[in-house]
Amino acid sequence: MPDNDLLTQVLSQLKHSPSMSWAEASKLLSIAKLALLKLNALTPKAEVSTDLLCLARETYEQGALFAIRARNPDAFTRYVQQLQPFYELPSTRLPPNVPERNKVTGLSLLLFLTQGRYGEFHSELESLAYRDGGGSCDVEGDRYLGYPIRLERWLMEGSYDRVWRAMKSSEVPCDEYSVFSEILKNQIRSEIASSSERAYPCLPISSTKSLLFLDSEGDVIHFAHRRGWAVKDGHIFFPNVADASEVGVQSKDVSQMMIENTLGYARELETIV
Repeated sequence: MPDNDLLTQVLSQLKHSPSMSWAEASKLLSIAKLALLKLNALTPKAEVSTDLLCLARETYEQGALFAIRARNPDAFTRYVQQLQPFYELPSTRLPPNVPERNKVTGLSLLLFLTQGRYGEFHSELESLAYRDGGGSCDVEGDRYLGYPIRLERWLMEGSYDRVWRAMKSSEVPCDEYSVFSEILKNQIRSEIASSSERAYPCLPISSTKSLLFLDSEGDVIHFAHRRGWAVKDGHIFFPNVADASEVGVQSKDVSQMMIENTLGYARELETIV
């Protein structure tokens, strides 16, 4: 079979089987890349035809998507790096594939966000303003790009309820984006837990369940033990508070106000659900 036809066939298999295992996908991707090598199209050389450039770009895009589904950030990053020279070609050389490019870019932004790489997140965001000469991309309004931008803004504001809502709703652009939901949920729980320790001496288990977006009071107790919190008389006692008699009235600080707002939102979410 000619390499061009083999490449087309492999890409068809990858696109029509998104639930394929990473091991199977990796084998097919290796076949595709070998075909590209034989066609001298692993990189966008001047002599490579536009049709072949499209196939090469599509190969790396599929690789990036499968890597995310497999929760393999290193492989995803490698595929994104291989894609960049193709994305930088002028539209006269390679017609843009905006939806797929924005999907991959949005996934990169989410990866930076979940790994706490905020400098790279904002550098990537700034580069979008200059894409294709600038002014051609409605970043905030784009389905794929707007989602991580909103999440980052809400996380910086401490609006965890809004992040939680976005991760549980139709706002999630595609299945690949939902891969990051559990990571962000754990980050949010950790941040709320840290703020709770600073803001309160103790909280009822029922309130802590809503506050941490946990499913049951048993989950709260399990979480409390992992954090080193004491559980007594239906309450969670944070570090340095040994008994309810030690609990006094404390003035509200920023952490306490944020926790109370989040707790209110969490209760509202429970009534909606």
